[in-house]
This record gives sequence, structure tokens and C-alpha cells, in this order.
Amino acid sequence: MYLNEKLSAGLAAENISAYATQRLRWARGTLQAFFIDSNPLTIPGLNLIQRLAHLEGLLNWFGSIPRIGFLLMPLAYSFLGVIPIRATVQEMLYFFLPYYLVQLTVFSWLNHRARSALLSDIYSLVLAFPLVLTVFGVMLSPFSKGFNVTAKGTVSDRFSFNWKLALPLLLLFIPNAISLWHVLGTCLIQFQMHASEPEIIQQLKGLGIGWIWSTYNLLIISITLLILLDAPKSDRYEWFDLRRLVRLAIDGQIFWGVTTFISEVGVHLEITQAGFPALIPGEMLSVKLKIMEENLRLQGEITRVDFSNEFPSVQIRFDELALPQHRCLVEMLFCRPNQWKRSCAPGELKSLFLLFGILLKPRVLFDRTRAIDFVKISKI
Repeated sequence: MYLNEKLSAGLAAENISAYATQRLRWARGTLQAFFIDSNPLTIPGLNLIQRLAHLEGLLNWFGSIPRIGFLLMPLAYSFLGVIPIRATVQEMLYFFLPYYLVQLTVFSWLNHRARSALLSDIYSLVLAFPLVLTVFGVMLSPFSKGFNVTAKGTVSDRFSFNWKLALPLLLLFIPNAISLWHVLGTCLIQFQMHASEPEIIQQLKGLGIGWIWSTYNLLIISITLLILLDAPKSDRYEWFDLRRLVRLAIDGQIFWGVTTFISEVGVHLEITQAGFPALIPGEMLSVKLKIMEENLRLQGEITRVDFSNEFPSVQIRFDELALPQHRCLVEMLFCRPNQWKRSCAPGELKSLFLLFGILLKPRVLFDRTRAIDFVKISKI
């Protein structure tokens, strides 16, 4: 807020398991503030407003408890014979819809476009059950567990599903589906008796909300289960969308090219002149290259040459780097001033399209091949 400049960069959690480990560690560490000498609610020197601000940060982790309650509530219609909210659909929309629309409208604005309300709702459901267990665990025994480091630099060559996080959601999906079927059947009976049995209709007031609630839960749980499927990641290094002029020396011949993306271990580039040699299968073609803007000299091996486009595309894997070379490469990739662009979360309408895209076209079925993902940064 006071210095609009990015001062550090690093890897976020790279899969859903690491994400859960990270957030549960944050929850445990934050809630331990209740049990230490520097408890922000009791230490001297803070006024009431400051203590309330710290209390909000502590109580935030208890939000998963009502989240699970809302998942269980529709089951009361079918399995307990209880109508939790006695209102018509019209009455519910009159009170709830304005609140929900305001939340969707202002959520991204209040967070400076750092979060999306719809996507945040999905990820809150991913951690709802583990967070509730963590909250009660910390309250009962605050220092019983140690520090769990978030895994970084993971590599996977296949899709993997997190059954541990999915199990409670799967157990909820089935009764919600049964509840939807039961409530829809009861609503049909209610519709048929509408004229002849007004007293029974009054007793069943609010039942129409049950099928809407169950449908919403089933939709959200379905999307969440798909999010628990991690896509393959074949490379532990980050690739950067960066343009640099490169001079290549191959068997005494000089070629010029421009990088398309580059990492700590290799580079993809396009050759800007004709006559580049083809790569014979099984042949290891050594190359010396110089990144002109950085005056960085490297050696490597050409692993792939593609002549399908207008300019030949070349993939090079670097040989083992000396410390000065690696330092210069890291500074070029990570440490240039103003290179990190502001990353904004998608708006709510775009988030809605993304969620339906995930649901209707799961990647595991329709997009099993994955090109190199690269980090978008300023190319200056």
C-alpha cells in the first residue's frame, strides 16, 4: 500500500496437497497466538480497535465450521424431516439474492482484484474438513504438531488425485444427491396438492429451497473434486517468457537467434537465419552460446530442432554451470527491476465460465498433453 514495488518472488504451492499443507500450517501457527505470552488480545500497548483487528485474523480460521454446516443443512430436509429455513423460494430470493449480488460485485474490488469470490468459495470447500480438524486440534493441544514445510520443485509425469482431501466430499456428495431426489419428489407431490390441501402446503413451506440448496452443493462439490486432480508437471524448473538476442557457435559456424522462453537449465529459441543444421536422431550436437544483453557465455547440447515454422526452433539443455554463470542467469531471470507484472484474479463472470469449463470439459479427459508453462514477466 505504501511502496508499490515488488520486493520478493518465490514459488507458490505447486499442487493441491502442498496447498493444503501450507494453509493448515498457517491456520495452526495463527491460532497458537491464543496460547503464547505475546497474545495480541492480552499484551499491553494495543487499543480496542487493534485487538479487534487481530481477533478477526484469528477467528477467520473458524469459518470452515459453518461452511460444513451449510453442506449438511440440506440433508435435514430428507433424512431428519426438518425444514431448516421456512420460507418460499420467492422470499429467499428477495432477501438472499441482493446480498449475494453485492458480495459478487464488491469482493474483487475490496481485495484489489487479488481474489475472486467464486474461486475462493471453491478453495474454501477444499480445506473445510481439514481446517475444522486443525482448529479443534489446536484448541485442545496447541503445540502437539511440528512445522511442516511446503513441498517445492515437485515433478510428476501423470495426473494424480488427492483421495485424502476428496473422501469427506465424496461422502457428502452421495447423501446430497439422495436428498435432491427426495426433495424433488416431495415438491412434485406438493404441486399436485396445491389446490386441495392448503394446510399441508403451509407445513411444507420452505421445501422448495431444499432442492436448490442440494443442487448448489452438488455443483460445488463436483467442481471441487475436479480441482483435486493435479495435472502432470514434468519439469521442476520455472520457464520465463523472455526475449534475448543469442549468438550460437556450432562447429565453427555462427548463427543468431532470439529466445522464446528460458530457465536455469535450458533455453528455447528461434533462429533468424537460414542454414541451421538438422539434428540426426541419437546425435548429441554441442553448442556454445552467448546471451548478448547479459554478456553471458554458456555451453550446452541441442536436444531438438523443429523446421515446421518459418524460423527453425531450437531447444538447448545447458551443461553444468559454474557459480558465476548460474548467478548471472538467476539475476537475469528473477532479479531485474520492475520485471514482475501484477497478477489479477479473474472477474466473477470469467470465474463462472472457468468453473463451468472445468466441470464440462475436464482436462484429464480432453487435454492430456501439456505444453511448457512459462512465467509472464516484463521483457524489457
